[in-house]
Amino acid sequence: MCNDVSFLVDSQMTLFEHQRTTNPNMPLRGLFYFSQLYHKYLINAGEELISSTLIKIPNPNYIVFYNGDTKRDEDYELKLSDAFTHEDKSGRFEWTARVININKGYNVSLHKKCKSLYDYTQFTNKIKENKQSGMTTEAAIDKAIDWAIEQNLFEGYIKEQRAEVKMKLLTEYNEENCIRCWRRDGAREQAIESARSFYANGVSIELISKSLNMPIDKVKEIVADVEVVQP
Repeated sequence: MCNDVSFLVDSQMTLFEHQRTTNPNMPLRGLFYFSQLYHKYLINAGEELISSTLIKIPNPNYIVFYNGDTKRDEDYELKLSDAFTHEDKSGRFEWTARVININKGYNVSLHKKCKSLYDYTQFTNKIKENKQSGMTTEAAIDKAIDWAIEQNLFEGYIKEQRAEVKMKLLTEYNEENCIRCWRRDGAREQAIESARSFYANGVSIELISKSLNMPIDKVKEIVADVEVVQP
């Protein structure tokens, strides 16, 4: 149960990656990954970039499997050009990541063709259901593991590697919680900074409260030591 895997088949270099959170930076991430993969490929092939002969390289194929909680399309493409500081529609510089939604109810035909993927989706969906019922993350994982063993998902792998599977899942879910906290804390700091800046420039406490969706008492507390800039 790993987050990414790459392989070379019939002159096509494919990298599969798994994400439980939406990440618009996947094309840039994939570009870095493939740069490393191509570097290793050239070393193994004994090729040198200073050669006057064109070096043939495998076609890249970058696919991201997504099964996060945020609702996303069934199959969509992320482009590196969307991250460019200045809009560029020339198409001369591009790198893409194809995102396939593997949540329950999405890409059903794909699940039917790949039992391992089907088992994984059923297993992770069971964890979500357990958490939504009020269980702690650890309890939700434990119960889902018991259920997966009863259903013989992954052909008994979870039963054999129960401790390792649980540890990896706990680590993954803890990382997600950390990310949410960082985003929440960052938004809070930005709101405080904005409130102080608005007030310093003469914006009323009432308007700041309404604009930032912040209680008036909280705004007063934040701007208590701020000096208003006189026009």
